[in-house]
Amino acid sequence: MNEIIPQFESIVGSTGIYAWEDIDVPQQKQALQAIAPGTHPQCIVYPNTQAELAEVIACAYHHKACILPRGNGSKLSWGGLGEDILVVVSTKRLNQLIQHAVGDLTVTVEAGTKFAALQDTLAQERQFLALDPTAPESATLGGIVATSDTGSWRQRYGGVRDQLLGISFVRADGKIAKAGGRVVKNVAGYDLMKLLTGSYGTLGVITQVTFRVYPLPETSATVVLTGTKEAITQATTTLRTSALTPTAADLISNQLVERLSIGQGLGLVTRFQSIKKSVVEQSTQILAIGEHLSLQGTFYSDGNEANLWQKLRSQIGTATTESEITCKIGVIPSQAVAIVAQMEVGLIHAGSGLGWLWWENAQMRDVLEMRSLCQSHGGFLTVLEAPITLKQQMDTWGYTGNALNVMRHVKQQFDHKNILSPGRFVDGI
Repeated sequence: MNEIIPQFESIVGSTGIYAWEDIDVPQQKQALQAIAPGTHPQCIVYPNTQAELAEVIACAYHHKACILPRGNGSKLSWGGLGEDILVVVSTKRLNQLIQHAVGDLTVTVEAGTKFAALQDTLAQERQFLALDPTAPESATLGGIVATSDTGSWRQRYGGVRDQLLGISFVRADGKIAKAGGRVVKNVAGYDLMKLLTGSYGTLGVITQVTFRVYPLPETSATVVLTGTKEAITQATTTLRTSALTPTAADLISNQLVERLSIGQGLGLVTRFQSIKKSVVEQSTQILAIGEHLSLQGTFYSDGNEANLWQKLRSQIGTATTESEITCKIGVIPSQAVAIVAQMEVGLIHAGSGLGWLWWENAQMRDVLEMRSLCQSHGGFLTVLEAPITLKQQMDTWGYTGNALNVMRHVKQQFDHKNILSPGRFVDGI
């Protein structure tokens, strides 16, 4: 490191690199949440351009120095614990708007751009990016792609992979690579965008992303139905088979319903965003479905609706103390109500079967029991945030599929020296 730090400084300048002892305590703690105990990085580097980032990665590659890529760090605690990390490389200063093609409904930005800042820019043209990630005020676009992080809008717009049109990234050897483009089109070849999405920085360091965007809806409203498991099951089935087009349809657990003070029993939270007439008609229909099933129905609009979703987001997705455990789960959608009924504090997106589970105080056996339950219903449970000691004792990812050999082969092809986020991904990749 005595040799490599001056080389980094020659690339990014004295204001672009900080030794570990010069990093403030909050950032140190943030980095250590992603690293196996007993070691710490020697420095954090802030490239100002894609070219500088490529040089930094190439330098680390030459010296076989392991790298932990990060944006603003809002999801750095997710995933496995990195091994032998010597350098944290931040894309925070790569935050420029490259192109907003208003007529084509696409936008290209650098990876360090904050999600909230991009939404503000798009809103000036009455457009928006249809993602609702964890920590929207601090999350960067690169971090959102690297963790494949989106929430309730998945019901209508799909996941990160479905909205990503193009990507640029720096390979482990410092070469810049690109995939996709700035228009919606289909091409033959290796889908690098899907590989990089959700790879947790193990295949490359994302530098630019291009997304499709959408016109802002005229109006929005949310209907909450609460009641018995049986009635919520029927309401969810009716919703799935109806012509209704919600942008969000979330099943929430008993305790979460109580925390939000929105009723009793399980909850079905359905959001409609379109022209005013459509929103009113669809909201009326879902309220009628609830009334027929003897469910309590409540209509939210304007400030009340915004407050409801803000409260819901604050309860799910990010741990606020070191003892809390946050998990991402997935089950077959038809089994979603059965699973959410056995959660303490949790949410499942009715359309996809993906969701969140949160514990304030839990033991490893609690997590393993819920993982077994999810797997028995055709799903999975991945631990995102948890005490370091728990992550050391159990398999964070819990992957049981048959693609491990393919994943290892891909990692070998992209990063044969294993310097990018080693240990962070499935099976220690």
